[in-house]
Amino acid sequence: MSEEQMTFQAEVSRLLEIVAKSLYSQKEVFLRELISNASDACDRLRYAAIAEPDLLAGDGEFKITLSVDKGARTLTVADNGIGMGREELIENLGTIARSGTLGFLDSLTGDNRQDINLIGQFGVGFYSAFMVAKQVEVLTRRAGGDAGWRWVSDGHGSYTIGEADVPLRGTRVVVHLADGEDEFLDPQRLRHIVKTHSDHIAIPVILAPPAGEDGEPETLNRASALWTRPKSEVSDSDYTEFYRHVAHAFDEPLLTVHYRAEGVIEYSALLFVPTRRPFDLFHPDRKHHVKLYVRRVFVSDEAEGLVPSYLRFLRGVVDSQDLPLNVSREMLQGSPLVAKIRQGITRRVLADLKKKAADDADGYAEFWDAFGAVVKEGLYEDTDQREALLPLVRFRTTAAEGWVALDDYVARMRPGQDAIYYVSADTEQAARQSPQIEGFRAKGVEVLLLTDPVDEFWLPAVGRFQEKPFKSVTRGGADLGSIAPPEGAEPEPEKPEPAGIDGLIARFKLALGDAVKDVRVSHRLTDSPVCLVADDSDLDMHLERLLRQHNQLDKAAPRILEVNPNHPLVVRLASGAAATSADGATAGRVEDIAHLLLDQARILEGEAIPDPAGYARRLSGLLAQVV
Repeated sequence: MSEEQMTFQAEVSRLLEIVAKSLYSQKEVFLRELISNASDACDRLRYAAIAEPDLLAGDGEFKITLSVDKGARTLTVADNGIGMGREELIENLGTIARSGTLGFLDSLTGDNRQDINLIGQFGVGFYSAFMVAKQVEVLTRRAGGDAGWRWVSDGHGSYTIGEADVPLRGTRVVVHLADGEDEFLDPQRLRHIVKTHSDHIAIPVILAPPAGEDGEPETLNRASALWTRPKSEVSDSDYTEFYRHVAHAFDEPLLTVHYRAEGVIEYSALLFVPTRRPFDLFHPDRKHHVKLYVRRVFVSDEAEGLVPSYLRFLRGVVDSQDLPLNVSREMLQGSPLVAKIRQGITRRVLADLKKKAADDADGYAEFWDAFGAVVKEGLYEDTDQREALLPLVRFRTTAAEGWVALDDYVARMRPGQDAIYYVSADTEQAARQSPQIEGFRAKGVEVLLLTDPVDEFWLPAVGRFQEKPFKSVTRGGADLGSIAPPEGAEPEPEKPEPAGIDGLIARFKLALGDAVKDVRVSHRLTDSPVCLVADDSDLDMHLERLLRQHNQLDKAAPRILEVNPNHPLVVRLASGAAATSADGATAGRVEDIAHLLLDQARILEGEAIPDPAGYARRLSGLLAQVV
């Protein structure tokens, strides 16, 4: 079969330039990436061989071999793992960053360290070899396959693939070193790199004698699964390197959870909370990426039910002693043993997060910034862990800088306050500027500022905290009269309602008709003339808007328009309406103002004006009268 010239399925020249010149701070990590890929290939064959023992074909001792040929200036990383066929070569090596597109590439500046954390999630570790290579050659044969294949590229936009004589299963990556990269032909340098970056690999990494020289093969790593070692024997650098291996990441773990469970079910867990948010955190599939092993045999990297979806940011390994070795993914989905492991993992991770929050407030704030929106999904989905989750939740509020816990909020509640008040909006700034919180701010009542869509779902499910109900400030029934004013504040004298306010309210109702559910005097407004609120029996306004945006609701319920009787505009309108109630021109002007104020309230809520032309006409007409 003749060789074919094929084009990479991405903007390769740009991507490989980023990888080779800007992505990695140290060139040596290319060897770590190649060894990690080889280890994964061995793990996958070990699992496949449970069902098909013939795949091992008499070679059941997995190993990764490094070979140096100083004359040819090549470094070879070979494994006897599962190997690849032609289609897998094209899929795995010919499609770079499959999750990304031009937009992914455009997000990389090359100089920002955040790029490193981003690109590490896109499966481009193999291409790090082009940092030191003028050409990369891959020779591979799929376990159980008949044909071998050769893949070659210089990293400049295309690659060659064709059949090759590959007598044994597995993969050999031959790195033809570029000028000036001779350090990677030095056995002592290779020993140092493996010891530093790949000592945790559970497959032996063997250094073969240099081509043309006598000597014995040398095992460079301890070749023991890191999660099986006692914590006292594992250093922080060991944990970091293992995290980077298992997560294909380049940051450092924010939290490491390493323990062994014994008793009814035995398993070991080595789990990490990343510092940076993984790129697929909000993917609709909500899959986790914790690898499941059974007695150190890899089973799956997405075993359904192993980790709750609201902890899907976790990376790491769970190794069970009790699951059957021939377990299938279908069996895992309903396995009571997996359910017990999930419960154990959840309890331990939440306990360690609670400890993190108590011991390292800044570190926990960093965690909440990245993963808080996901953790709150558990309040809605996991009723068993709700009491453990609530103390972990943090909020922005009107009364404090930074994140605030519910315990702290309750401790600061005003005398006479019997509810935990919140306001929902698309952004924190919009929430802070909401007119509905004006009266609460004047009374010194702290209000939670909610901006995550999930907030609209867990709040009704939870209902209350420490017997204090959650209540939206956009609900019509907010009563501030019983709440004591802040300490030291002069009690505000009761202002009598201006003359004519009842008549103005009646005329507003008549003018607005079915556009509103009701018009009434507000006790929550201090600065704004009007605001919209929901009736107690209706959906919260922000939730309703979200549902409409996702086509889950066809029609919005009419809202209540609250009018601030002490606002100068309202006072003048009320007195003018009382004096000229029979004047047709004045009546028309009041009707226009009523519609303009309603549209103003809609704008403040982030809602579209239903009649922009009418809004513009009314505004222009009023401006013409005063200019």
